[in-house]
Amino acid sequence: MTEKRIKMSRTRNKSYREQLGLRMNEGCSKPTVVLAPPDFDNLLAVLRRERPSRPTLFEFFLNGPLYEKLAGLSFSKDNNLLERMRVLISAFKNAGYDYASVPGSLFAFPIKEHRQEKTISLTEGSLIHDRKDFESYDWPNPDNFDYSSLNKISSELPDGMKLMVFGPGGVLENVMQLVGYETICYIIADDPKLAEDIFEAVGSRLVRYYELSAIYNTVGVLMSNDDWGFKTQTMLSPNDMRKFVFPWHKQIVSVAHAAGKPAILHSCGCLTSVMDDVIDDMGYDGKHSYEDTIQSVESFYAQYHDRIAVLGGIDLDFMCRSTPEKIYKRSKEILERAESHGAYALGTGNSVPEYVPDKNYFAMIRAALDFR
Repeated sequence: MTEKRIKMSRTRNKSYREQLGLRMNEGCSKPTVVLAPPDFDNLLAVLRRERPSRPTLFEFFLNGPLYEKLAGLSFSKDNNLLERMRVLISAFKNAGYDYASVPGSLFAFPIKEHRQEKTISLTEGSLIHDRKDFESYDWPNPDNFDYSSLNKISSELPDGMKLMVFGPGGVLENVMQLVGYETICYIIADDPKLAEDIFEAVGSRLVRYYELSAIYNTVGVLMSNDDWGFKTQTMLSPNDMRKFVFPWHKQIVSVAHAAGKPAILHSCGCLTSVMDDVIDDMGYDGKHSYEDTIQSVESFYAQYHDRIAVLGGIDLDFMCRSTPEKIYKRSKEILERAESHGAYALGTGNSVPEYVPDKNYFAMIRAALDFR
C-alpha cells in the first residue's frame, strides 16, 4: 500500500471510530469504545476451548455497505481479489476482529444462472442428472486458480491479525447446486456409485482448494462453510451424510491440522444427530451457525463448550427484530456466561446481511468491545 493510501486510510478510520462510538451508543448509556489492536491469539485460545485474554468477536461475513462503512474504503468494480481483501481487512480490523474472513482464490464450480427470488427450489438450475451429465460437466481444477493474494497482502495485514479462508460453498452445498436436492436423493437410492463419484468430484477439489490456501503464513484458520440441514434434521439421512459428505470434511480438517491451523465448521440447520461426528470423527475445532428455533446458542454452549468451541450464535431474527438495548444485554450475558470457561466468541447466528440494522449490529459488538 502506498504512503498516500496509508494516510488516507488512517484519516478515514479515525472518522469511522468517532462515528462508530456515536452509533453504538444510540439508545444506550455506555461510553464510546476504544478499539484494541488485533490479537489472533485470542481466537486461537477460543478454538482451543480456553479463555481468551479479552472478549473476542467472530463473524463469517458482513455485507457490502457495512464493509465499506467500517473500512472507509469502497470495493472496486472489477473482480480484483487483492483489492477486495484490502477492504475486508480494514473493515474487520476497525470493527474489533482479530482476523478477516476472505476467499483463498476465485475457485468455484460453474453453475447455471437461476432466478433471484426470496426463495427458490433446491433443484433450480441443476446441471447434472445422470452419468452422461456428470462426465460432460467441465470440472474446474483448483490448481488453475491464483492464490497469491494470500501472500501479496502480507505487508498490509495489521500486526497481530490473520486471515480466515472460507470455501466456495461446501461439499453438500455444491453437490445440491450442481445436481439438485431431489435429484441427488434419487441418485443415492438408484445409483449409489454415481452419487459417490459426484461427491468425490466435489469433495476432492475442495480439499485441494484448502491445501493450496493453507500454505500461506497470513492464513491462521480455515473454515468449511457447508449447510447440512433445516429446522428439524439433516438434508440427507445421518447414514448418507456419513457415507458421502463427512469423509471429505474429515480430509479438510486434516489439511488444516497438518498445516498447524484450526478448522471451523459453518453449517446451518439441525445437526443434533451428527454433532458427535463433527467433534469426534471429523475433528472440527469450532462450530458456527445457530438459530433459536433449532437450539439457542446458550443451550448449545451449555451442552458442548467442553468439546468444541462455540462461535457466534446471536439469532439473526433476534438481531433484526429486537432493540439495541436487548441485543446488547443478551450479548453481554453470554459473554459473562462464558467468562469462566472460555471456548466462546461473540457474533451473530449466521452473518450480517443488509437487512440487519447497523445500530443492532453495533450494539452486539459493543458488548465485547466495552470490556476490552
